[in-house]
Amino acid sequence: MARKTPLTPLGVAALGLLVERPMHPYEMYQLLMQRHEDRLVKIRRGTLYHMVGRLAAAGLVEPTGTDRDGNRPERTTYAVCPEGKAALEGRIKELLSTPVNEYPCFPQALGEAHNLPSGVVLGLLETRLTALEAGLAILNADAAQGTSRGVAEKYWIDVGYQQHQLRAEIQWVGGLRANIAHGTIPW
Repeated sequence: MARKTPLTPLGVAALGLLVERPMHPYEMYQLLMQRHEDRLVKIRRGTLYHMVGRLAAAGLVEPTGTDRDGNRPERTTYAVCPEGKAALEGRIKELLSTPVNEYPCFPQALGEAHNLPSGVVLGLLETRLTALEAGLAILNADAAQGTSRGVAEKYWIDVGYQQHQLRAEIQWVGGLRANIAHGTIPW
């Protein structure tokens, strides 16, 4: 069955796991939370189960069996189909090669910040800087953990990208805050 819409980030993550080996959605959820912790894709167990169902309906994955562990409900194990592997590879190629304007909220807030008093904007930017620095500290710890465990960088290369983005945003927001505070940008 042909896929009509591009794979969502959660679809990419699910197929990526199933390329590694067949597994059931609950195991996929646990691995995604362990590996990404909502850093790359919004993960909700119910949404993941629904996504796996949509991937199966599209012919990208197929059930390979069910098992039951004690009194727990039956769990269906899924495997990626050749069409699913091809769809995953195609989507990754598209995402790597083609910039997309994702319409983040922060630039819009910047464009409308003139509607607030400068003191309020300065306080909010300081709050943002604190949050960005905390996020960077978490990414730094993730990178150190990957290195100390001997995990090949290709498996956590996204961490380096996100570190770079956060450092750039911290520098830019800090500069903006200083320019507003010193009157370089009249408010």
